[in-house]
This record gives sequence, structure tokens and C-alpha cells, in this order.
Amino acid sequence: MEIEKIKSIIEAMLFAAGRPVTIQELVLNLELSKEELEKIIESMREEYKSGNRGIELIKIDESYQLCTKKDLYEYVYPVIDKRAKPNLSNAALETLAIIAYNPKITRAEIEAIRGVSADGCIYKLLEYGLIEEAGKTDLPGKPMAYRTSKDFLRMFGYSSLNDLPELPRFKLDANKQIVIDDLLEEQENANNEVEEVTSVSEEENIKDEN
Repeated sequence: MEIEKIKSIIEAMLFAAGRPVTIQELVLNLELSKEELEKIIESMREEYKSGNRGIELIKIDESYQLCTKKDLYEYVYPVIDKRAKPNLSNAALETLAIIAYNPKITRAEIEAIRGVSADGCIYKLLEYGLIEEAGKTDLPGKPMAYRTSKDFLRMFGYSSLNDLPELPRFKLDANKQIVIDDLLEEQENANNEVEEVTSVSEEENIKDEN
């Protein structure tokens, strides 16, 4: 089959689906290898970028989707249905960021980082489909773990979590997860240093008064 014909079929499939289509679905329908399809799709992505087109082909993990270009939003929005869009508080955004940088994290671990209850934020993020349950952990009580969803990647324009900016403030392990114990220890050490400085300052004030 000619390359241009394959591109037309891929475009038609993505347009008709209206959702992210996995590379495996394309492989099964077109009977091509994964490597061949990925090469063709990358060529299509470049064509959409370079041409005077109103749509773009985005990659979300191992899936692809056709979307309108971001810079045309002001023209597209007035003619589409006014669907409810996530209205996230700062607390919910903080919780979302913690989950994004620390996949398969539990509610208790989120609360250890933020220092406050995360129940309401987790419920809201689940409701909007920005996070999803990632299964129960092996920790005592088998608490549920959470991770970000494909809708999160699509909304923030990431192909995968590897595209997230680095967080130099926090220590991350080999799996790019926040080392919570170290984080808490660093916070405790910082608090102790503040107390020591305060204590020394108070002693100096007493000496000056005498």
C-alpha cells in the first residue's frame, strides 16, 4: 500500500475515533509493523506542524490523537459546546503536581508532603479524570495508590511524564519519585536549624541587656 494512502487511513481513523488511538490498534488494522507505523506517523506530525493546517497530531504515551492547534482556541471555542472545564484550586493543583511527579502514591504520602488532608483534592481530581486509581499497595492496610491519567497529559500538552520539568527542590529516586522520608528529614533538619538560630539570637539579646 502506498504511503500516502496509509496516511489517509490513519488520518481517517484518528478523526473518526475522536480519542487517543493506541499504536497497537493501528498496527492491527493496517497490518504494518510498529516501527513502520511510528515512522509514518512522525512524518505526518511534521507535515501538520509545517503546513498551514488547523489541526495537529499529538502523542500521548503510546497513543495518538488529532486535535485543533492551541493558537486557534479563540476561534474554535465559540462554536463548540460549552462543556464544563476543570476549575482547580491551588490545593488541587498542588496535589495534582505531587501525583504527577510521584506515580503510584498513596493519600497518606500526599498528606505527608502537603501537611494537610488530601481527601477533597483527590476526589475532585478523580471527578475531572485527571488522576486514576493505580491499584492497592503492599503497605499496611493496603491503601489505594494514585497516578495521573492520559487526560492529564492531553490537557497539559505532555506526551509522557518524562516531559515534566525537573524539580530541583525535591530529592527523586531512580524511578523519578519523591523520596518522602528524605523530604521529611530535610524539613525536620531545617526546622531544627531555625530553632538553633533563634535560641542563639535570644541568648545574645539577654547578654546585651545585662
